[in-house]
Amino acid sequence: MGLDGVEIITNASGSHHVLRKAHARVDLVTMATTKNGGIYMLANQKGCDGDRLYYDGCAMIAMNGSIFAQGSQFSLDDVEVLTATLDLEDIRSYRAEISSRNLAASRVSPYPRVKVNFALSCHDDLLEPISEPVKWKYHSPEEEISLGPACWLWDFLRRSQQAGFFLPLSGGVDSAATACLVYSMCHQVCEAVKSGNQEVLADVRTIVNQVSYTPQDPRDLCGRILTTCYMASENSSQETCGRAGELARQIGSHHISLHIDPAVRAVVGIFSLVTGKSPLFAAHGGSSRENLALQNVQARIRMVLAYLFAQLSLWSRGARGGLLVLGSANVDESLLGYLTKYDCSSADINPIGGISKTDLRAFVCFCLERFQLPALQSILSAPATAELEPLANGQVSQTDEEDMGMTYAELSVYGKLRKIAKTGPYSMFCRLLNMWRDICTPRQVAEKVKQFFSKYSTNRHKMTTLTPAYHAENYSPDDNRFDLRPFLYNTRWPWQFRCIENQVLQLERKEQQELHDVD
Repeated sequence: MGLDGVEIITNASGSHHVLRKAHARVDLVTMATTKNGGIYMLANQKGCDGDRLYYDGCAMIAMNGSIFAQGSQFSLDDVEVLTATLDLEDIRSYRAEISSRNLAASRVSPYPRVKVNFALSCHDDLLEPISEPVKWKYHSPEEEISLGPACWLWDFLRRSQQAGFFLPLSGGVDSAATACLVYSMCHQVCEAVKSGNQEVLADVRTIVNQVSYTPQDPRDLCGRILTTCYMASENSSQETCGRAGELARQIGSHHISLHIDPAVRAVVGIFSLVTGKSPLFAAHGGSSRENLALQNVQARIRMVLAYLFAQLSLWSRGARGGLLVLGSANVDESLLGYLTKYDCSSADINPIGGISKTDLRAFVCFCLERFQLPALQSILSAPATAELEPLANGQVSQTDEEDMGMTYAELSVYGKLRKIAKTGPYSMFCRLLNMWRDICTPRQVAEKVKQFFSKYSTNRHKMTTLTPAYHAENYSPDDNRFDLRPFLYNTRWPWQFRCIENQVLQLERKEQQELHDVD
């Protein structure tokens, strides 16, 4: 169309948000107008329509490779209008300088024309100042996390007509990040009301059931719409309890602390009554099956209590409505299946389910400074732990990375290779041989790949029940939309693992031969 002389291109887009995607979006528009000249007007959907996707606006007006107007990427405004005053003569002179384009234009078939008697401007417009190019202002990934999922949460809350959120707060990074997202949402709501957004004000008053309420302090609003709960067991430490309580105090949430041990003993007691057997933790001499079952029953009791309190917490306080239960399992743990099926990972929505552990830690660091929440410092310093096994002398004996057998940084690499690069066990092994050649031997790479795919395939069935999560990464393992792979695999991967083993043996023989030749 540009080669045929079209000078203004409009694109009404439906482009959803993914972390770091704005760079690609801006590059596409600027490159297109750099190569061909012309004006490109991009409009994009904004908000959540009840799905895992959030459409992040990011409207722009570009001409001849430069941006002349930038819309906000995240906001609670339903509609935003951009304007720029541009001169079509600038397009014609720009295109006249591109000889290769002009040669190609002379050979194209013309598009059908509809002639209309109208003008884009009048003589008086000659006095209007021409818009100047602007430098695009990108959000950092941490800012994107603080804004995108928070806007998504707001849309879910106001559309569902619920009275707020219920969040199991463990004192770890993941649930702390989720709490920070709700707090960030409260900040954005207060700012929108302050700027005169009457729709947001009306929605807030409906949610809190107070027709005269005007939110001004994010902590006050957070106290009205967020209930956090620390669910302690005999395996919980005082440190995590203290960290959860302090964060809740600093963001202003209504906080509850309770003990799940009576419920856990009752459930395990039913099993013992029926079978005559009493399972034990591994630390007390039990088998791995007993140990895992005792961990899972704690996790599932927490899910049951979360929904009970979400339904009745406001009722007990004399307030109307129910609460949406928030999950806080990150994308890397979901990828590996490092979660209990139907535990606290089962919730109504999960704002961090598409975000990696690495990005979440960076986001929590950002919130520490942005919102002045010093409680986050101790949360970041503590090792990630599920606290489902007995303490050792009052100290945590279980860490997530030790349980998983791999680091969160490694998991992010596996996730991108598995989903985005479409690698299976053998091709992932070949890729990692080069990526990790300075830190791992071929045998070590092989063992890491085998371990990942064994656990991935064993736990793949859990992806069928993942809580709907904000889609922030292209390697999301959520099989409801983004990952259509089977959820039942042969966990031994016989052919693939045999290929890896043969390759490792060849590399080891080659290395031994080289050493022998040197000697």
